[in-house]
Amino acid sequence: MLSSTILDDVGNTPLIPIRYHGNGAKIFAKAEFANPSGSVKDRAAKAMLLRGIQSDQLTKDKTILDATSGNTGIALAMFGTILGYCVALCLPSNANRERKRVLRAYGAEIIPTNPLESSDGALLKAKQLAAENPDKYFYTDQYNNDENWKAHYNGTALEIWEQTERRITHFIAGMGTSGTFIGTARRLKKLNPLIKTVPMQPASPLHGLEGMRRQESVIPAGFYDTSLFDGQIDIQTEDARQTTLQLAKEQGLFVGISSGANVFAAIKLAETLPKDKTVVTILCDSGFRYLSDEMWD
Repeated sequence: MLSSTILDDVGNTPLIPIRYHGNGAKIFAKAEFANPSGSVKDRAAKAMLLRGIQSDQLTKDKTILDATSGNTGIALAMFGTILGYCVALCLPSNANRERKRVLRAYGAEIIPTNPLESSDGALLKAKQLAAENPDKYFYTDQYNNDENWKAHYNGTALEIWEQTERRITHFIAGMGTSGTFIGTARRLKKLNPLIKTVPMQPASPLHGLEGMRRQESVIPAGFYDTSLFDGQIDIQTEDARQTTLQLAKEQGLFVGISSGANVFAAIKLAETLPKDKTVVTILCDSGFRYLSDEMWD
């Protein structure tokens, strides 16, 4: 069994109370920016790589390959460096400057894809490369790898369950691959079938919530499961941006825009619920990955 200080530090992130100007349910947010590479994607990246090693599919002569909008790629690049593997990542060429710099710092190869095709373009390119070069690449395939959602089924959900002292009544989070939402929601409903699990989505296919996807307009992940949905909340980019700024200025939480979207959605949900309910959401990553965004000006 492989062991590493950083690998062992993935998960067990804090659950932070969120203040808001309302009299509804209590809100808590899982501080996933506390993971070693700085995002929730550490959980899936670790699980996918360790499964690859244990199954002998990931060998030292292979390069780790995947499509990413940034965070999964950064996690794979960090773990690849630790474990001694080369990493190649298909990334839309309009991904922000911070993410590209972090990936290069970890020594990852960036394979730029058409920005007009967004995450789908990166996904199709990675699939093509994996099919054409099966002996060269270990394709983690985060959109279809069950280790993605299982990392949250076996980790995130159980942590939330214990940290809320089993009082969670509602879980809400946005979806990129949908692994965080699907895995967490599936386990929470197994622990207590009365828990409501609500996805957050961008209100439009054209949006500024980096890492989030409106599922109806993209290639869905193989494990995408609408049976876990108890409603849906759509979020405008500007509401997410304003909430992100407020979290920094009012609560000392310097987080990314997708985290702002999650909190805004949690507030909308909490305002419809009585005080004895408990809503939990996800703070996906830190604001340091978005410093070039004009929002901070």
